[in-house]
Amino acid sequence: MGSYMSMFLYVVGGVTVAGVALLVAFQDKLVYVPVLPGLTRSYAITPARFGLPYEDVWLTSSDGIRLHSWYIKPFSDDTGPTLLFFQENAGNIAHRLEMVSMMLQRLHCNIFMLSYRGYGDSDGFPSQQGIIRDAQAALDHLVSRTDINASKIVVFGRSLGGAVGATLAQNNPDKVAALILENTFTSILDMAGILLPFLKYFIGKTSCKGIRILNFVVRSPWNTIDVIGKVKQPVLFLSGLRDEMVPPSHMELLYAKAATHNQQCTFVEFPSGMHMDTWLVGGDRYWRTILEFFQKHVQNNDNESSAAAGEAS
Repeated sequence: MGSYMSMFLYVVGGVTVAGVALLVAFQDKLVYVPVLPGLTRSYAITPARFGLPYEDVWLTSSDGIRLHSWYIKPFSDDTGPTLLFFQENAGNIAHRLEMVSMMLQRLHCNIFMLSYRGYGDSDGFPSQQGIIRDAQAALDHLVSRTDINASKIVVFGRSLGGAVGATLAQNNPDKVAALILENTFTSILDMAGILLPFLKYFIGKTSCKGIRILNFVVRSPWNTIDVIGKVKQPVLFLSGLRDEMVPPSHMELLYAKAATHNQQCTFVEFPSGMHMDTWLVGGDRYWRTILEFFQKHVQNNDNESSAAAGEAS
């Protein structure tokens, strides 16, 4: 009996050591993928390819990192919402231009696309705390602009971008009007057990099947499940039920956590939606869902802001 127990302990110890080694060595490469295989880090195209008027905007994060972004404003008026767009973990903002072009047509909005540090033309190396700083720099820039309605800034994030967006919204309840999350994970800790199944017994935030002894080595946990419960703004959850990367159950858990404390949450499922194409296969219903969310939670911000200014005066 003792020999079997010793063997079991040796196996557990060996898996633990191997798991720690894998996480320490490769975790950043799993979480952040600025360059897709076979491509370069530079932008293959710009918004001009889609006939979109745009501005190259250079920002400096609070820790001194130089960041690149695109501000796309196809309409002369400044009454519509402005989307602060946060991408997934792989590739760069140029790879999202097809969707963004459709967004502009269907939603009649402005869009600000940020390149995280280490992505595209931005300097530095990606990390959780660094990207949180980057997102804040982008939001502060938008708030300072005079050519948009700063009371209608909506944060949109898919996958990793949803984790970034949720954190930004939580930290800025007075600057972010609303939040849209699409196919976002509960935590990188939970995703680790999905990407490396043998680790699910040793790591996790909501889904760990054993002891969570590897959680401490993760440098970018992105615990969206903890953050979303503190977001006070209206939140729209867009969930593709055929998501092959992030299990749709993650979006359900995020919604359940948010809705417990926030009555302005909306959850919409798209049966054919996969991780990257929910916006495409969702068709008219996808865009109508966002427009209805805008109309309910964002469009009246003009009146509310004017009323507040009148009371203050």
